[in-house]
Amino acid sequence: MTNLSSRIDHTLLSPTASETDIRKVCEEAWIHQFKAVCVAPTYVAYTKEMLEFCPVNIEIATVIGFPLGYSTTETKVFEAASALRDGATELDVVMNISQFKSMAYLSVRDELRKLADLAHAEDAILKVIIETAYLDSFELYTACEICAESNADFVKTSTGFGPSGAELETVKKMRNILPAHVQIKASGGIRTYEQALAFTEVGADRIGTSAGVSIVTGA
Repeated sequence: MTNLSSRIDHTLLSPTASETDIRKVCEEAWIHQFKAVCVAPTYVAYTKEMLEFCPVNIEIATVIGFPLGYSTTETKVFEAASALRDGATELDVVMNISQFKSMAYLSVRDELRKLADLAHAEDAILKVIIETAYLDSFELYTACEICAESNADFVKTSTGFGPSGAELETVKKMRNILPAHVQIKASGGIRTYEQALAFTEVGADRIGTSAGVSIVTGA
């Protein structure tokens, strides 16, 4: 159970989340020693303040170009730089799915590479959300290849705002496609211990969920 806690990105991205809600998420992460908290960019600085004296290292993740991914590259870079300045240590960026569907693969790769370079210059991690619910098998393969070529640290299944979330078979395929050094974050619809464990068994290195507490306590 402790090992699973260290794989969980405890997430709160509700549009109605308040500072009180964010503080509660930080307290839960502290108690259960989750790997990271994932919050909206507007709460990154506040989250850093809440976790300042935590005795364990909890990463601060935020989202970029969320949830649709079709912001301009300049907008995403500015958003990422602001988040890093505020204290983010992990960036979960939504791939430009619109450009990807237009087969503008070089543009997608170049954007992700810029974001990876920016993150790595600040010793931060870049996770790329490819929104697997929108991709067929060929597109999944291509998206994973682009992420690897872009020097992304993780490929993430879903925003949680798409038509469906993570699926075990998809994560299996991703693990077979991606090189070993590129990790996988499964997110979207994972709410029980059994689900979380199943995803780690097929190759997920992180679990993104708003149900972290109930997962590790069996509630």
